[in-house]
Amino acid sequence: MSASTSDTHGENAAQFGDAADLIIGEHAKVLQGVDAASWERAGALLVDAPAVFTIGTGRSGLALQMAAMRFMHLGKATHVVGETTAPAIGAGDVLVAASGSGSTKRVVTAARTASEQGAHVLAITTNPDSDLAGLATETLLVPAADKQDFEGTTSAQYAGSLFEQSLLILTDALFHVLWQTSGTQAQELWRLHANLE
Repeated sequence: MSASTSDTHGENAAQFGDAADLIIGEHAKVLQGVDAASWERAGALLVDAPAVFTIGTGRSGLALQMAAMRFMHLGKATHVVGETTAPAIGAGDVLVAASGSGSTKRVVTAARTASEQGAHVLAITTNPDSDLAGLATETLLVPAADKQDFEGTTSAQYAGSLFEQSLLILTDALFHVLWQTSGTQAQELWRLHANLE
């Protein structure tokens, strides 16, 4: 390996470390700005819900699929909107809906339908004045940039990366609290883990 190649690899490793530090630092700021009480109220709604539904598009949708798996591990009847086995939502159910802008048409439409059916809507968004927030039983504000914020003032990351990453971290934190307060042992959760992989 030449000296110049070695120098390039060293620079790339340093850049990677800097990028990781930047992302971790941005998440620390997000967590400082999150209203823990609203997440606690959201958790109470999830515990009492006969069924839980999740909806998001793109990477937000993927993050919520991971959340849906964890809600299922808690023993909740959990469904991802759009999957062929998802039933109708009903009164008392919970729809967890994520949209950074709060204006994603598919997500807002689902939230409106859920609300009309008497279900609770947990809106995860960066925009408290959005259509999605207006339909919510509980608005869970994430102080992160949405995907069309190109100024880099809230996040140096591309598009909605910070919001999408935060979805995973915050819903995992919510799951952890619900799991710990339930008194359920990890072995009991594992009983519900997929065995047809």
